[in-house]
Amino acid sequence: MRQPNPLSLKPCVARRWTMLCTTLALTLCLLPAAPAAASPPARDSLLADGCKTLAGRVSAVPGTGPVFLGSYEPAPGGEPLAPALRQAAFVYDNALAGIALVACRKVPEARRIADAMLQASQQDRHYHDARLRNAYRAGALPPGPAPLPGWWDEPSKRWFEDAYQVGTATGNVAWAALMLLAVYEATQDKRYLDGAAALMGWVQANMFDATAPAGYIGGFFAHEPKPTRQGWKSTEHNVDTYAAFSWLARHRSDARWREAAARSRAFVDAMWQPREGRFVIGTRDDGHTLNSEPSALDAALWPLIADPEPPADWRRSLDWVGGHHKVRNGYGFKASPDGVWTEGTGQAALVLQAMGREQEVQPLWDLLLSQRAPSGLLYATPETRIRTGLQIGPTSTTDDFYYFHLPHLGATAWAVLAAARWNPFRPAGCLDAQCGTATIAVPPRKE
Repeated sequence: MRQPNPLSLKPCVARRWTMLCTTLALTLCLLPAAPAAASPPARDSLLADGCKTLAGRVSAVPGTGPVFLGSYEPAPGGEPLAPALRQAAFVYDNALAGIALVACRKVPEARRIADAMLQASQQDRHYHDARLRNAYRAGALPPGPAPLPGWWDEPSKRWFEDAYQVGTATGNVAWAALMLLAVYEATQDKRYLDGAAALMGWVQANMFDATAPAGYIGGFFAHEPKPTRQGWKSTEHNVDTYAAFSWLARHRSDARWREAAARSRAFVDAMWQPREGRFVIGTRDDGHTLNSEPSALDAALWPLIADPEPPADWRRSLDWVGGHHKVRNGYGFKASPDGVWTEGTGQAALVLQAMGREQEVQPLWDLLLSQRAPSGLLYATPETRIRTGLQIGPTSTTDDFYYFHLPHLGATAWAVLAAARWNPFRPAGCLDAQCGTATIAVPPRKE
């Protein structure tokens, strides 16, 4: 799994809109596909108000320079954010927000987030290899290394930084690359293409593990200079890397991108369990043993839209999701969920549209709209707290990764992407198999 945004944390723990064009025909503008029937009012409201909210959060930071957006805000009338979340701008959430802003045609705002990703990748207080941390300090970036989030603990007179936030998860790097690629296609500014290549070059050089099933490992946890290597492999991470490598292969002739995409795709294929009709979430820490007990919604859904032509059998994953992740009118993070996961419900809305199951999408728009906080962000969950069944990191002794009833940037961005029918994994938001993305050859699966 992509390492979680840690909501249960312990201490220590400008230019005008440019057309989105393909590389083969720069005059062809590919905008989000409109559904055949009139769109539901709730969907329209999610799109219009969501775009306004995301753009407004960028514009609230004065100037036109690079900016990271805070991932969470306190719930109205609720408790203050946990110290580790007060300044935290998670890379994954900001990548989603940047892609959603492209879908909203708010390209100048998206560029400010993209510029922050470039600066953070190129200037770090310790690393000089293009990697990104999992989170940065929210707000305008000053010159120099991108500041990391943290908090002062008065009783101990110490500055703390969260061990997950200062580490690097492979999936988060891939999502940042996907955002840079989306901004590149909207602007044709080569800096963003080069930045995406630098990020995925780091992944390709450092994260591949040939242990069967071969694929890209989780990343690194905790502080420099010797963070902990996380040897588990995630279905979700390898979906992310497949999409980013494939997209790079469209623009760069270097064979390594196509080879790396094929590796990622082969791992995802190995995670498909045809007898059950579902994807397992990945491997355990040895990089080999399947982690088949938990089920995660994103790992079940994302392969269906990241691959331009997913195997027909993979569609059975939607039946698994319906039977194991459905809760009330939405979807939960884990199987047998204890509540609705707003972000995942947005993901389901997008994937169901891609699979032509429009009737199943209709109830989701009202549910998503009901999660709007006064600020315009959507709550991460309508429940006080939901479980994921996962751990924040290798130092956790219990399944301590939760989502809370807090306004959340990532949930808002996924709702916007769903309402815009915009696929974040593919060029120009392509949501069907006729968009021209080249298929990556995958070695035959060995049973």
